[in-house]
Amino acid sequence: MKPNTRLHRSRLALACLLALGGGGAFAQTSSEREAALEARVAELERLVQQLVEQQAKAAEPAPKAANAMQSNTLVPGAIAGSELTYGGFIKLDAMMTNTSDGEVPDGSTGRLLYLPGGIPVGGEGEGTDTDAHAQFSRFWFNVASTTDDGDKLRGYLEFDLFGGALGNETATNTYGVTVRHAFASWNNWLAGQTWSNFQDVAALPDSVDFIGPTEGTVFVRQAQIRYSNGPVSVALENPETLLTPFQGGAARVSSDDGWLPDLTLRYTHTGEAGHLGLAGLLRQLRHETGDGAVDSDAFGYGLSLSGKRNLGAKDDLRFMLTAGRGIGRYVGLALGSDAVLDASGDLEANGLLAGYVAWRHVFDPKLRGNLFYSRAELDHDTALTGSGLTRRVHSLHANLIWSPLPRLDLGVEAILGQRELESGADGELRRLHFHAKYSF
Repeated sequence: MKPNTRLHRSRLALACLLALGGGGAFAQTSSEREAALEARVAELERLVQQLVEQQAKAAEPAPKAANAMQSNTLVPGAIAGSELTYGGFIKLDAMMTNTSDGEVPDGSTGRLLYLPGGIPVGGEGEGTDTDAHAQFSRFWFNVASTTDDGDKLRGYLEFDLFGGALGNETATNTYGVTVRHAFASWNNWLAGQTWSNFQDVAALPDSVDFIGPTEGTVFVRQAQIRYSNGPVSVALENPETLLTPFQGGAARVSSDDGWLPDLTLRYTHTGEAGHLGLAGLLRQLRHETGDGAVDSDAFGYGLSLSGKRNLGAKDDLRFMLTAGRGIGRYVGLALGSDAVLDASGDLEANGLLAGYVAWRHVFDPKLRGNLFYSRAELDHDTALTGSGLTRRVHSLHANLIWSPLPRLDLGVEAILGQRELESGADGELRRLHFHAKYSF
């Protein structure tokens, strides 16, 4: 029976009861009749109020305790009401690579993605190889909470399959899970491993290759403590010096002797037309040997301007320009070393200028394309380094990406890259890269 029907019938019953009870009222005095009538009206009002309250209670939604219980079940040990989300993608990369000066070594990173520092120079003969893998597939977990006091907490973990091989291409193609991001944040603070504050991920082009304009972009993930407030963020990041020994040619040494964290500062302006970011980097370069023969340090610095500019509903431009000294490991997957040791064991910072520009066009909701050019120039003192280091790398990329179904991308990208050494010798890479990617 509907609540309003019950209420209507209860009112009629009470009214009838009141009327029947009035039959004996003729023998009562006027004041007695008035007192009895008032008592019955009061009782009727009380009963009606009870029915109204019962009707309102029946219409209320189910208690939220079940939702809180479910959240705690999905996120054991988290704050009640925490939200757990997850996602990632499965990605197949297949590519045919042709190089002018020898072959890209089997099993090297340059066979899996565009690695400008790995373009062969001075090798014998032309090399052509076909490779396919699924190592860049990834997954992530995110937990977000808000305390009763309004504090916002977040934890984030992301992994891919780009770990060391436990098998080989002959049979198993088994690879290890590797950590990409692992950080926690509370309100304006962040602690853990993620993209460097010196990097602008939002300005990267839409590419088929793992990165795309590799030689022209800042690309580093590392441990840090970061504070953000609106458009401004500042971070203390893990220090590491990548150096070239005196007359060491292409040899490089990683030195973890620095005691000052790398300091990064970023300002990002965001509007309807896109965003524009300016970032700065200040760092200590340091190297020492256990026997005390070498104990030297120097300072490195860099500036990076980057952004994305919307050109209507179907087009945008993305760009980055980075310059500095002693920042080689921050650009192009460590395209150059940060510094070189001189004959006396002192460090001298190397110069670098890098950047890219990219145009993206959406042909229709299912088809888009990108065209971008990327370049890096490195400044070495060849009297200290020799002539075997990279002086210049640049590349041209063109791709088409088709999305026949939601969250499914099929892409093809043509890449032409060239690397030149300080000696003047150079080599070229030509690659046709295909991918199939399902995001979830």
